Amino acid sequence: MTELTAQPYFLASKPAAPNGDLEVADKYTGETIARVAIADAAAIDQAISAATAAAESMRRLPPYERQRVLEHCVQRFAERREELATMLCAEAGKPIKDSRGEVARLIDTFKIAAEESVRINGEVLNLEISPRARGYRGMWQRVPVGPCSFISPFNFPLNLAAHKIAPAIAAGCPFVLKPASRTPLGALAIGEVLAETDLPAGAFSILPCHRDGADLFTTDERLKLLSFTGSPAVGWDLKARAGKKKVVLELGGNAACIVDEDADLDDAVARLVIGAFYQSGQSCIGVQRILIHERIYDTVRDKLVAATEKLKAGDPRDEETFIGPMISAGEAERLEGWIEQALAAGGHRLCGGPRDGALLPATLLEDVPPELPVCAEEAFGPVAVLSKFSDFSAALAEVNASEFGLQAGVFTRDLYKAQQAWDELEVGGVVIGDVPSWRVDHMPYGGVKDSGLGREGVRWAIEDMTEVRLLVIRDPHAK
Repeated sequence: MTELTAQPYFLASKPAAPNGDLEVADKYTGETIARVAIADAAAIDQAISAATAAAESMRRLPPYERQRVLEHCVQRFAERREELATMLCAEAGKPIKDSRGEVARLIDTFKIAAEESVRINGEVLNLEISPRARGYRGMWQRVPVGPCSFISPFNFPLNLAAHKIAPAIAAGCPFVLKPASRTPLGALAIGEVLAETDLPAGAFSILPCHRDGADLFTTDERLKLLSFTGSPAVGWDLKARAGKKKVVLELGGNAACIVDEDADLDDAVARLVIGAFYQSGQSCIGVQRILIHERIYDTVRDKLVAATEKLKAGDPRDEETFIGPMISAGEAERLEGWIEQALAAGGHRLCGGPRDGALLPATLLEDVPPELPVCAEEAFGPVAVLSKFSDFSAALAEVNASEFGLQAGVFTRDLYKAQQAWDELEVGGVVIGDVPSWRVDHMPYGGVKDSGLGREGVRWAIEDMTEVRLLVIRDPHAK
């Protein structure tokens, strides 16, 4: 194999390659496709110092300048669209069509941030609510919180990093970002484009590093906000150690979708197959639990099985591939074990088959005890579990019988049931007529219970990255 040149990380806005110690593998072939510089504690400390020093310059950067930076990113990502998709396909094992879709979302996210950067507004506040406040006027504005710490996951290496980076630039916050060590190339590509701009020196650092060396991202008191996307166990531990800083957590889920008896069955089946198996199920809002009304259960089940069995698994570079490899053979083996556990407990496999390394075929199960991990935990892979219901309210209660609460989908044409679902489901978002896997990048996105804390979506992230500052003016001549 040709020796690979070490790819730099970005420290205080500049590329640096002190080593090439992080190997990035093609998730389908296993071949090393890149060697990336990995940061030690000294580099992370230097990055935080640079972000702290850049805080005042970022705060004073006019909104139109922030917008100009974001618009430059939009242009450059569009120019590099196919390059980014090909890179993503290799480092994440994401089928090429899905990879192109993620690049499109990356561009959307920066577009939205460019628009929001010039409309971070405040308001005039009427203070004269009683005689004692006569002659007082109030106003408030949003100001940047300061240096931010970001930790992004492996499953959307471009767009989930973008959901932290783009709002930070729009808000005027310098940042340090730790991308997932398995998929660092997407975040580093964003860094390449940011380095072309006129952001203040030290405004950003993008530093791959080992988890055990990344403690400063969480504990350093110079950082004013921590935004983490990843597993619940890690996220809640980080929050416990984060000190006084604001914490935003986007964690896991075992998203459910209800198919009521009045649904358009062909449409529901087509969407469920995408929702469950898109990018090999490695999405925190991937459809994992499918609740089907008993009157249509057999029909929906048979249609789902037929549609799932048509999905092509294999090389993610193939334009026809729908199921690519999971992030590692170990993760595929873990999920295969959960499936075997469900079968041993009386569950039935409707389709699916043996694992081949990191490739796990799309799998549908039924009759699985709900307390088993494949139902109760986050599968994060290409498996979904079917069950019946007879009463809509009971189905809502079953969806809520989970430690997670990210998003839920409901296929119904009944307006009152749609409103009931919105009122009663303990989740961050309810999607009517589609799967919970659906997301547009400007909507408020996040969960409750073990699924997280706070909301992403550009406008909502900007709110977290700013704080309200009040001004009160007294007129001494008021009578």
